[in-house]
Amino acid sequence: MRPFENAPRPLVGYSQDYPDGHATDLHQHPRAQLLFATEGVMRVATERALFTIPPGTGLWVPASETHRVQMDGLVRMRALFLRADAAASGPGKTIVVAVSPLLRELILTICSEPVVWDASGPMALVAELVLHEIRRAPTRPLSLPACRDPRLARVAAALTANPADGRDLAEHAVDAGASVRTLARLFRTETGMSFQQWRRQLRMTEALARLSLGESPARVAAAVGYASVPAFGAAYRETFGMTPAGRERGEAG
Repeated sequence: MRPFENAPRPLVGYSQDYPDGHATDLHQHPRAQLLFATEGVMRVATERALFTIPPGTGLWVPASETHRVQMDGLVRMRALFLRADAAASGPGKTIVVAVSPLLRELILTICSEPVVWDASGPMALVAELVLHEIRRAPTRPLSLPACRDPRLARVAAALTANPADGRDLAEHAVDAGASVRTLARLFRTETGMSFQQWRRQLRMTEALARLSLGESPARVAAAVGYASVPAFGAAYRETFGMTPAGRERGEAG
């Protein structure tokens, strides 16, 4: 077992830079994680959902949750691994959380220390403050329920490859080998969303990832299927509580 997975501390840091396109295999860890990157976008897949994690957010992953990670752009990962007692401060499921400026600096501080940091020094107070910030961190709508049925998975794969795909469910049904009624039922049953809701959520998470990588709102709008920047901006604001320009300025919703 690696040191950061069994260190005798409530939480430890993990620092690693990854090139664009790097992807891990399916794996799990015996400790909970807070996956965070100061640069680049991480896309994490579990059995139940797909998560997009741009800078300013982190992904809480409970212990033993099977997942894979893919990097968009150069990713500078600065993650935390939490012992079971410390992990009780976090959510009970895999979810995207906001990383406040304070939590960001605390993560970087932990990551700059040895895995076995001095438990009698100031790092003990830093660790306590990290757990406090994790407890109060708001969640972010950056997950997309996974589609497991093979027919539904074909639709999801087509849309993920091209979020601007404007075909309706009837047109997708031809390629999926299922009736429109069956696909509509499967979307509701497996994802809790309608086809239109699922596609909109996909488009918004993809938009946020692209904006975080520095693409212009106009280019992003076209890439995710909006005919105009104002229409894209309205949908983005409805989802995230701010406009794409507001995201760049760091405005709250």
